[in-house]
Amino acid sequence: MTINEDHTFPTRKPEPDTMSTTTLADLLAGADAAGHDHAATEKNSGLQHIHNHATGSIVWFPTWKKYRETADWSVAVDGLAGDFSSGTAPAEESASELLAQDLDLLLTRAAASGDANIFVQENLVQHLTRTWAVGDAVAKAKGQDLPTGTTTPSIFADYPYDVYAQDGGVFATTLWNDIIDARRNQAIAEEAARKALKPVSRKALKNAARKAARR
Repeated sequence: MTINEDHTFPTRKPEPDTMSTTTLADLLAGADAAGHDHAATEKNSGLQHIHNHATGSIVWFPTWKKYRETADWSVAVDGLAGDFSSGTAPAEESASELLAQDLDLLLTRAAASGDANIFVQENLVQHLTRTWAVGDAVAKAKGQDLPTGTTTPSIFADYPYDVYAQDGGVFATTLWNDIIDARRNQAIAEEAARKALKPVSRKALKNAARKAARR
């Protein structure tokens, strides 16, 4: 399966009568506009949130159950299910490869980003929802019931996150930390490389020579 230039995956549009009219953007905008009582908003909206203390922002994301109520879910799942059904490889195999490819791309982009705190709040929701859509699309392609969260579908056997725990909250917070760490680890590696290439002064060379002579 190919990736679009904007790092998203191609999807097919569903039939009009299968689409919800509620969009994910509407849900998130509503949460942003609800005021400062985040706990009450979370309880009433079916959304969860993470405080991005570095930017002072609140990042809202849907539970995997709430995402299924949106038009975005219909578009993503119908498109992916069509791709899995028409592919030459088994749906589970294609889905597992897609999940690994998608995660690797996300963390690679995070490591190269200028500001991990901005990157994570701009990309977290997209990755969460696409991952849940992959799991639902496999079930749809095979004519099975959608995952209920009580058991983990086989496509997530090698995936490093528990995507359904706490309605997706565990997935979101763990991935959030890994995105931040990806950029931090890249910065450390870049700094180490700069120091390794830094010219050694004559004084340092003489000191090193004296230490070697005393051994």
